[in-house]
Amino acid sequence: MGRQGGDQSQLFYLFNLERRIPAFHLLRRINPVVTRILASLRGELASFYSDIGRPSIDPELMVRMLIVGYCYGIRSERRLCEEVELHLAYRWFCRLDLNDKVPDHSTFSVNRHGRFRDSDILRHVFEAVVRACRRPAWSRAKALLSMPAS
Repeated sequence: MGRQGGDQSQLFYLFNLERRIPAFHLLRRINPVVTRILASLRGELASFYSDIGRPSIDPELMVRMLIVGYCYGIRSERRLCEEVELHLAYRWFCRLDLNDKVPDHSTFSVNRHGRFRDSDILRHVFEAVVRACRRPAWSRAKALLSMPAS
């Protein structure tokens, strides 16, 4: 028998998303801070979950996606959803597996402007993350990251 030609790509891959994100990646470095803040606010976020109707977007997923948008200057919700769909580090930070569905941009927008409209919870989360990142260790890290690569 001869060699098979054509498109005989591998059917299954062993892939660990955790191992693909470098240790010094910005999202890996802020993840413990965000996780701690979200854990402390879980009680406040509970009111944003619904027991009836169609499943809604997890408020923690929304917060994590918005943090990605702010960290990387992604202003469009449509583009943010597309980037989270494609970028492995964004998926990892948002706690989405490779097979998990990213929210549709219109659903994301309706939830952000609807469910969170009368709440300061998003502002509290972002302020807490910024306060945590202003600590001296983060200031040194910022100085290192802003140095030219040459």
